Amino acid sequence: MRITVFGAAGNVGRRVVTEALSRGHEVTAVVRDPSRAHGLGADVRAGDASDARDVARLSAGQDVVITATRPAPGREGELTAVTRALLAGLAGTGVRLLVVGGAGSLTVPGTGGVTVVDAPDFPPSWRPIAQACGEQLAACRADTDVDWAYLSPAALLEPGERTGAYRLGADELLVDADGTSRISMEDLAVALLDEAERPKHHRTRFTAAY
Repeated sequence: MRITVFGAAGNVGRRVVTEALSRGHEVTAVVRDPSRAHGLGADVRAGDASDARDVARLSAGQDVVITATRPAPGREGELTAVTRALLAGLAGTGVRLLVVGGAGSLTVPGTGGVTVVDAPDFPPSWRPIAQACGEQLAACRADTDVDWAYLSPAALLEPGERTGAYRLGADELLVDADGTSRISMEDLAVALLDEAERPKHHRTRFTAAY
């Protein structure tokens, strides 16, 4: 499979590239600054996910595009524009888009539909990126041209171990027996590549957690 990864130099993006390469896929790793791509081991290309022409150029002939881009603090509003550019660049190509999104728009179990971002204990400092991810999901849902899937991680997403184990859900936050919602970045990449190889979600959101 031929896969292009935007945001390949980021925390999640690097793990997605590593997981895809370990499965024998041909990976094009797209970064704005090639100097940050040291050690990726993929075909590194300079590009801008916010430019639909760059998206079209770097996804030509590919099977799947994965975006794991994240804006810098204070620039969270750019996320929606990037997503729209990705969708525009892939329109009419037949290339599938997998989006690494946020958990903020998931509903909290047992609350009658309260979202994670609106829960009383949600950290205020995380609100800008959570709201931006909600707008990102809305941009995907408004699109009718691209076969997209939006992956919301667990509430706690950190570097860790690759176990290969995870559970899938839809629009509700997945929690373990202790009420904790978590997954490692490594296993989020596993869930994402499993979806790339064996598609189950089309124009919808899904979530993954332990």
